[in-house]
Amino acid sequence: MGLSDSQVEQFIEDGFVRLDCAFPRELADEVRELLWRDTGCSPDDPATWTRPVVRLGEYAQEPFRRAANTPRLHAAFDQLVGPGRWLPRASLGSFPVRFPSSESPGDDGWHVDASFPGEDPSSFFSWRVNVTSRGRALLMLFLFSDVSEDDAPTRIRVGSHREVARLLEPEGEAGLSFMELAGKLHVTEACPLALATGEAGTVYLCHPFIVHAAQPHRGTRPRFMAQPPLFPSRPFHLQREDGAASPVELAIQRALKR
Repeated sequence: MGLSDSQVEQFIEDGFVRLDCAFPRELADEVRELLWRDTGCSPDDPATWTRPVVRLGEYAQEPFRRAANTPRLHAAFDQLVGPGRWLPRASLGSFPVRFPSSESPGDDGWHVDASFPGEDPSSFFSWRVNVTSRGRALLMLFLFSDVSEDDAPTRIRVGSHREVARLLEPEGEAGLSFMELAGKLHVTEACPLALATGEAGTVYLCHPFIVHAAQPHRGTRPRFMAQPPLFPSRPFHLQREDGAASPVELAIQRALKR
């Protein structure tokens, strides 16, 4: 039901793992029907698809909660973060719905998602990331529509989480702000590129330090995806004496050669 040993090792080394059939396609269909109502667009009339991206707010209805809390996902959370070390999702956060468009989406820069507030909690650009990933256990990409290479799949820099760990270590508990870290990510430019493609029901479980980016939609059907964090129930530790380091912690330890 969960991840194989090789998949766990892939997560540690590459910074992500793809989980197929993480939730039923039928749930994806229910979710898309709810989201279409809020886009202001018609699923059958491309003339109404006038923007490259429509951002929809927090969603916590039953289909969203069920998609985020399948036994398959919970088993994978236990394997990557540790039993009892994560909090179940009560929602799936916001949805950037991407439409076929020749316009730039305006949000396709390489970045690492920040996880705790900075000087201005109302500005996500001032939110911060530190070497123990305070406030975030995983970045997750939930595919609610079939996503091919043309359908604006999220771009992932394979192994970039290791470089980010090394960038963050000298910054201590305070870490770096979203923008400060973004300005240093040129060190990950040589990382191989992966695309978060797959059928509806696929979930990419990513290390919180993974460098990723959106891209323009060159396909024919809108892409529906959620990208919520998995929250930790307790802080990560990089120097455990009990030998019970999680794969999230192990990935950081290996990057820092501890």
